[in-house]
Amino acid sequence: MAVADGTVVWLGQDTAGRALHPDAEVVDLRGAFVAPAFVDAHVHATSAGLLLTGLDLTGCRSARELLDAVRAAGGALVWGHGWDETRWDGRRPPTRAELDEAAGGRPVYLSRIDVHSALVSTALLDLAPAARDADGFAPDGPLSRASHHHVRGAAKDAIPAATRRAAQDAFLRHAASRGVASVHECAGPDISGLDDLADLLATDLLDVVGYWGAREPVGLPVRGLAGDLFVDGALGSRTAALCSPYADAPDTSGALYLDADAVAEHLVTCTRAGLQGGFHVIGDAAAAAVVEGFDRAAAVVGVPALAARKHRLEHLEMVTAEQAARLGSYGVVASVQPLFDREWGGPDGMYAQRLGVGRGTALNPFSRLAAAGVVLALGSDAPVTSVDPWAAVRAAVHHRTDGSGISPRAAFTAHTRGGWRAAGVDDGLTGTLQPGAPATYAVWRAGELEVSAPDSRVRRWSTDPRSRVPALPALTGPTPECLRTVLRGRVLFDGGALS
Repeated sequence: MAVADGTVVWLGQDTAGRALHPDAEVVDLRGAFVAPAFVDAHVHATSAGLLLTGLDLTGCRSARELLDAVRAAGGALVWGHGWDETRWDGRRPPTRAELDEAAGGRPVYLSRIDVHSALVSTALLDLAPAARDADGFAPDGPLSRASHHHVRGAAKDAIPAATRRAAQDAFLRHAASRGVASVHECAGPDISGLDDLADLLATDLLDVVGYWGAREPVGLPVRGLAGDLFVDGALGSRTAALCSPYADAPDTSGALYLDADAVAEHLVTCTRAGLQGGFHVIGDAAAAAVVEGFDRAAAVVGVPALAARKHRLEHLEMVTAEQAARLGSYGVVASVQPLFDREWGGPDGMYAQRLGVGRGTALNPFSRLAAAGVVLALGSDAPVTSVDPWAAVRAAVHHRTDGSGISPRAAFTAHTRGGWRAAGVDDGLTGTLQPGAPATYAVWRAGELEVSAPDSRVRRWSTDPRSRVPALPALTGPTPECLRTVLRGRVLFDGGALS
């Protein structure tokens, strides 16, 4: 492959390439392979960076381990993330009194793995008095809904700007080291803030596509009023809106923040303004409200105008075949996270605990969405799951529910070209490696990654970027190691192996 001025100008056999470009600088890949760089279509860079630089609770296996981690944490404010009580013996998070004892009088904010609820100390509650009177307040347990937004805002405001920017840089560098050249930052007033988003949009460490999860425009160059504009919450925190109650909490069906009228109004406004709109939607009641909202918006602006904007939906975990078909007809992009299924799917996972096995194993139907013509863009929702693109591709193929996965080629495309398409770049070149395409790629040491073809023969992942992976293989073996990540000819990450 030959690159000039950030663009792929030639692809072919080595001998011919050297003859056509005799004066070129040559990088010997030493058996490594080149592929289009990944796009992570849903991240929260600051929170993900704080997980890298701060208190990581994803490995805690009990309330006692969590409390011990808080005691050992330094700093005047303790910001932690990643606890998941569904994997603990007893499945009980610590009480506020227990957390206060471990905190030693400090403000403590510990987000659950889905970031839709949090454990907080009394000292942090004192910084957010409105949380005590808000929906979702619990006197001795995790806070959710509006109460959670109040305490998260107070904790966020207590983080120095320099600390916040250092966390962002740490995350973006980490993403580049995983072969990611572009991320979609899903910001919003209840998640981060305008200063936070402005810093990210100004970075040159990575390509950052900004989304603002609100219904009002902002004075920043965002791609759209989309991303985490919440129609509902999350299943783990029991705030995803359901048509029937949670199996393990029959007194609740979650929280619906926007109804069909509000969804339609936002879509009409964005369509007329030439903006990409979109929503966070997880539960089946939320999906029903969103689909109805699209129907109503189409009646106002027309299907062609609505589809032209490529409005996007984040997560879209519970969706019927009929709903998928309607969304496909409206040109919808689904930003999905395959590692959700790996972490919480299957008959014994968190989804089944919350919903029962029947409902819990029907989530994240990637094949259904793809068959309906919905554009898929894969992401991590970091810090909810890690930035691990090859693992995400693998999880999209090896779905824990038979029939819900997609082919390796479709999964890889959704994590590369699909991400660019989700952000409005659909020129037929970006996200591919062919003459005329931007030179955005990653170099990988293949290890033993193989694909098993349907005829049971085993073939290695091709080192030719033009080749096509067999139609229905199964990815096996260790994850490839990223050696270099390049964005439009500019090196974002270099592990030194090619020097």
